[in-house]
Amino acid sequence: MYSEIAVKVENLSKCYQIYNKPHDRLKQSIYPRLQRLARKQSKEYFREFWALKNVSFEVKKGETLGIIGRNGSGKSTLLQMICSTLNPTSGSIQTNGRIAALLELGSGFNPEFTGRENVYTNGAIFGLSRQEIDDKFDDIASFADIGDFIEQPIKTYSSGMYVRLAFAVQTAVEPGILIVDEALSVGDAAFQSKCMSRMKRIMNAGCSILFVSHDIGSVKRFCRSCIYLEKGSIKAQGAAERITDNYLFDLRESLNAERIELLKHVSAHNTEYDIVNNFRTISTDLFFRDPTLDERVRIFRQGTGEVRLCGVQLLDERKQPVTSAKFNQLVTLRIHIEFYSDVVATVDYHIRDSKNIETLGSGIIRENRGMISGTCGSKFIIEFKTRLPLVEDNYNISVVVSFPVIKNRGSKYYDFVENVYFFKVEEHDMKLWDRVYIENDCDIICIDHGD
Repeated sequence: MYSEIAVKVENLSKCYQIYNKPHDRLKQSIYPRLQRLARKQSKEYFREFWALKNVSFEVKKGETLGIIGRNGSGKSTLLQMICSTLNPTSGSIQTNGRIAALLELGSGFNPEFTGRENVYTNGAIFGLSRQEIDDKFDDIASFADIGDFIEQPIKTYSSGMYVRLAFAVQTAVEPGILIVDEALSVGDAAFQSKCMSRMKRIMNAGCSILFVSHDIGSVKRFCRSCIYLEKGSIKAQGAAERITDNYLFDLRESLNAERIELLKHVSAHNTEYDIVNNFRTISTDLFFRDPTLDERVRIFRQGTGEVRLCGVQLLDERKQPVTSAKFNQLVTLRIHIEFYSDVVATVDYHIRDSKNIETLGSGIIRENRGMISGTCGSKFIIEFKTRLPLVEDNYNISVVVSFPVIKNRGSKYYDFVENVYFFKVEEHDMKLWDRVYIENDCDIICIDHGD
């Protein structure tokens, strides 16, 4: 059974002694001992800070575990103890396989050595022979793609070059366990894509990966399971989709509280966006209040409640509900909202796939319609006519009613509702491999046929 487990952590804790003044450290090293000799109760000159407390989990061979949490939640401390660069206060760690880690930028590199020299030095540390490193060197240099800098001292490298070479070396040694702590956030999009492809390949070969990232989309795509750390303890663990959604929910709650505090100093109508004045007025018969909505989305909902979502409809061209759509089908998304305060609001929607990754979306500001100004009791219907150029999958719709506190940066949420509507897209006649497909104009030009 143990042979199937790559990493096993049991009741792992790490406590630091925090001193208010430098000389308190000296006092702690001397006074308690003297006090005990004098048979007096010893006094402590520090306070305890538990960076990690009673953390337990297992990672199977070939599994990728996501580790998420805010800064200071204990993620890096946990990984350093697994790598044996930090000793735990209590608990145990068992690992089964060679560990390669990207914990800190350029860790393990000698800044005075060239890139080539560091490749050979790190390879030797991992137990590779000179011949084995020779055989792998061209692949490492090609993947790092730093050109002639491979012959230059590491201290002359940019942060991106550090990470390129470090990742190339660590993954070339065929590790049993690969640990990545935010290192890939330094690289550009093309390099990150290369890294993801290589990590998938070594995972398929049986390598286990511990993946720390603030990029929740990457965690959802790449990890099947996840642990959510908060203040040094595991707040939740399980399927990556569910745990990352819990984390984002908590994050939005916290940010919304901060934005509400900020808005105390900002006029509710002080916005850089225009107010919509040319809307249509119709009878209330079209307004849809879903009687099941509040209970269905109770655990997926957050916001101040100053404006509330009442219902969502996805309709075809005959105005019939859509639960199963064809590829690229024309649909109308109707969002029904009601105001409970005199405020200004914008409305956005997001379509997410079966892994809860956002694929399509829009909003009234994005479509150049400005903001909606409503008074208590006002009801509005917002219609988006769009197509669904999506591959076969199950999808869900989230709706956000908000006020943009900082343009294009942050909003106060009146009502943020996830998983409010579900539908699926049927398989296309021709297999589509990309998540979203938009038809192209394709032309074939022959310069010389050779006849």
